[in-house]
Amino acid sequence: MKLRKYILTVIIGITAMTVLSSCGNKENAAKEQPAQSTQEIFAMDTYMSLTAYGNNSEEAVNKAVQEINRLDAMFSVGNADSDVTKINENGSGEVSEETAFIMNRAMQVSEKTNGAFDITIYPLMELWGFTTKNYRVPESNEIAEALKGVSYTNVSVNGQQVALTGGSSIDLGGIAKGYTSSRVIQIMKDCGIEHAIVNLGGNVQVLGTKTDGSDWRVAIQNPASENSYLGILSTADKAVITSGGYERYFEQDGQVYHHIIDPQTGYPSDSDLTSVTIVCSDGTTADALSTALFVMGLDGAKELYRSGAIDFDMILFDGSKVYVSEGIKDTFSTDMDKEIITRQP
Repeated sequence: MKLRKYILTVIIGITAMTVLSSCGNKENAAKEQPAQSTQEIFAMDTYMSLTAYGNNSEEAVNKAVQEINRLDAMFSVGNADSDVTKINENGSGEVSEETAFIMNRAMQVSEKTNGAFDITIYPLMELWGFTTKNYRVPESNEIAEALKGVSYTNVSVNGQQVALTGGSSIDLGGIAKGYTSSRVIQIMKDCGIEHAIVNLGGNVQVLGTKTDGSDWRVAIQNPASENSYLGILSTADKAVITSGGYERYFEQDGQVYHHIIDPQTGYPSDSDLTSVTIVCSDGTTADALSTALFVMGLDGAKELYRSGAIDFDMILFDGSKVYVSEGIKDTFSTDMDKEIITRQP
């Protein structure tokens, strides 16, 4: 089984000097090279890197790391005291505001993608060994049995009260990192940081621009090679989140089985896409959509984008051609064969 350390690469290239606002610092500070603070940690089963620029950057990054660890404990299915574990064990109960928010957002994406994203996928993830790393190919009757409890319609959220029916259990792994990156950006803002970049294992979110005023440049990984990119996206104040079958997988009898399970079949999604990147102002939505569109495939992704039901842009790759939504066609550069997806077919 293979886990790539970083799926997206950020090309920082800071060259200019900028005065950044910060918590309680001098109002008329002279222009100088901004302070920078970076930390790398392992949380939520992935490698993460956080960088902030400004006089209060060290405090901001330290607070962000504390928040990541707090949310990891709250959402983890491996933590006996987490909201998720307690709900799975009891079938109902009160959760934190954060957990209720994520579950509500998950339900919204599930409805708009006809269940292509579904947090009740947990029994299938367990069955295939992606939660325990004890990988195996289940028998068809085991999958059929697990599928009985897989339906987002079995989840109800009323305020902070959550209830599961139909024997369902949940896993927030497909959306929690997106929420976490948005929370980290908010913490940076609260500390007066105006320029920051967070990379939560491929979930990239940027605050503002680079310190020289230019856009951040995010390189989208080529699934076929760790040393090449599909292209470069110039962006500011956005989440850029990628999902693909190459991120986590195992091999058995010469067959590759990836971790993106189709909630309808119970098997790894037989998608015609190899990589899906969502560009969105909200990290929570972007995270869920990256999984959903991979399951939906090229035609389904085009249909959702054109419907306007959710505000997002996307970069899709089918192994030979890159598909770019019209909202970012002028800010994404690539040397590969490219097709622009317009709102009107």
